[in-house]
Amino acid sequence: MNNYAGTVIKEQIKNFYLIRRLSLYELKSKNKSNYLGMTWEIINPMIQICIYWFVFGTINQRADIEVVPGKDVSYITWLIVGFILWNYFYQSIIAGSKSIFSRLGMLSKMKFPMSVVPNYVIFSQLYVHLFMLIITIVLLNLAGIYINIYYLQLIYFIFATFCLIFSISLITSTLSTIIRDVHLFINATLRMFLYLSPVLWPITSIIQNASIIFIMKLNPLFYLIEGYRAAFFGSGWYFITNWEYTLYFWLLVFVLFFIGSSLHVKFRRHFIDYL
Repeated sequence: MNNYAGTVIKEQIKNFYLIRRLSLYELKSKNKSNYLGMTWEIINPMIQICIYWFVFGTINQRADIEVVPGKDVSYITWLIVGFILWNYFYQSIIAGSKSIFSRLGMLSKMKFPMSVVPNYVIFSQLYVHLFMLIITIVLLNLAGIYINIYYLQLIYFIFATFCLIFSISLITSTLSTIIRDVHLFINATLRMFLYLSPVLWPITSIIQNASIIFIMKLNPLFYLIEGYRAAFFGSGWYFITNWEYTLYFWLLVFVLFFIGSSLHVKFRRHFIDYL
């Protein structure tokens, strides 16, 4: 299995320039038929944020959220930070899971490694995510939540998010090519995860049962979203103060990557047969 993982890593490094070029092409081609073009990549998540703020903000009675003892932030700013990460994760996993199957015709004529395909699809979503981060920084500063030294850990959490998404996409893109129903299952499961992750509400404040909270923290999105909020709201070096959680997260990523690499390398020679 280590050989499979090494093969996939080498393919990403060797074809990094190709990945960047294809990711830009992917982003442009996806929106070329829209009048507003790539602007929709920003409009769609902003509309969703407004809807969730109206619905769940009303349930929460627009109350502020305590990020650390003695420090509260408005619900809308708390929601925006969590949702931009969720949107990147959701869009990337959905696109990554169908990336190989939807391009089998093209791949039969190309000679670059198939493991590059999920990567450049995810990379195209990363550009959108980085732009959403800039918008979020501007909005938070307008709301009086200013740039702080803890922003530096965003670099780490962006990288960690990318690694998690790529590891999962290696698994899902392989299984979706072999079994078509997998993609539909993934879509339904991710929608459930939106409500099981601390995107729309502060789970640790609502649920008092320590065992349930522990189980919900097994969701790696919990770690990433709380890390983002720690950076934006300046509540500490999350990945250091929660070092046990950091070890768990990377162990999970490595396991998923090894499984994904093994599945992908073993089955990719047969992918064209599914045309």
